[in-house]
Amino acid sequence: MSRTVGGVPVQPVHMASCHCGAVRLEVELPDGIVEPRRCDCSLCRRKGTIVASVPLERLRVVAGQDQLRLYQFNTMTARHWFCGTCGIHTHHQRRSDPNEYGLNVGCLEGINPFDLGDIPTSDGVNHPSDREPA
Repeated sequence: MSRTVGGVPVQPVHMASCHCGAVRLEVELPDGIVEPRRCDCSLCRRKGTIVASVPLERLRVVAGQDQLRLYQFNTMTARHWFCGTCGIHTHHQRRSDPNEYGLNVGCLEGINPFDLGDIPTSDGVNHPSDREPA
């Protein structure tokens, strides 16, 4: 958990946006940036984002809902949203926990995700949902 990143405070209610500003999010982060991580699945390794967990009710699209585009693949469970204008991935509804969003930390205004230091990588190639039941 991080309440400051690179000396910049993570506000309890923080704004996030895509690159062009068409999509704007309001995110409740009372505990700062929780469990930042990367993923090595086929999509995440290509987009290269650091994501943090946010309960669904703590993320609101406040502008640009009409600009958001949805991408789904494989099991069609995860819902990945990106700006239709600039292409930046802003958030996704997680496959491993559909009650949470994975927020693109790079979209948080004033926060540089590279200031978080070493970030663990989740094994998305061998996702638990892909395993056969025992």
